[in-house]
Amino acid sequence: MSKKLLTSCALAGVLFAVAACGDAPEEGADADTTAEAEQGAEEQGAEQGAEEQGAEGEAGAEGEMPEPDTSDIPDVVAEVNGEEISGEDFAAFYESQFQQAVMQSQMSGEEPDEDAIKEQSLESMIGNELLIQDAEDAGYEASEDDVESLLEDTAEQSGMESVDDLIAAYEEQGMDEEQLREDAQNQVLIDQVIEDIDVEEPSEEELRDYYDQSVGQQAPPEEGAEEGAEGEAPETPEFEDVKDELEDQLTSQKQGEAAQAHVDELREDADVETHL
Repeated sequence: MSKKLLTSCALAGVLFAVAACGDAPEEGADADTTAEAEQGAEEQGAEQGAEEQGAEGEAGAEGEMPEPDTSDIPDVVAEVNGEEISGEDFAAFYESQFQQAVMQSQMSGEEPDEDAIKEQSLESMIGNELLIQDAEDAGYEASEDDVESLLEDTAEQSGMESVDDLIAAYEEQGMDEEQLREDAQNQVLIDQVIEDIDVEEPSEEELRDYYDQSVGQQAPPEEGAEEGAEGEAPETPEFEDVKDELEDQLTSQKQGEAAQAHVDELREDADVETHL
């Protein structure tokens, strides 16, 4: 049974992906760069596969996209309270994470660390499995309507016209519609657990601090560089104009932190064995 994340941080409340989405921007980043998954957490199957296809097309002009080494992945990579995470599922998820890292490395110039990506991928899948088990133990259910709604949202946010297009993209990654809907069902369960975790709304002070931090970390234009379409420096948006967006980002950060803390608690009481 696949326990991979279906979606990335474009969708609400997904474990490590939510934590990554909510993190404050790093030095040199602007306020719009706070939505990237671990992850990665991010969520991921079909939506991520569609993104990778586009990236592979671009890479084709310069050479083939590098592939991670999956030759040493065992048949079972972990057992979580007796539930196995298969090497096949892990390899598919790990490969998607590796391809994301490759695309990021093309911008940063840093080579992907395969061992680190492999470890992060396994931790994400273990966290996912713990949340799914928690949802099932608590009696959460994923209805057909819930699953269809998630697939429709994923298709829309992936720039696709319909769920049929999403299914086609998923099949191009070697998986079928049944697998897609199973992944979506698991995602709905995870979302329900995370949505029920209470988090405080960001205060006005927190929002203003976050705004000031984001503005302060915007890199100034390089000397001699074109500053704008009309030769003027880009204007910094006013706080009130981006307040709602900042509130969403900080709320996602709080949700991610709470979700991670919940996973940590679940893992303390869980029987987890890894084989990588």
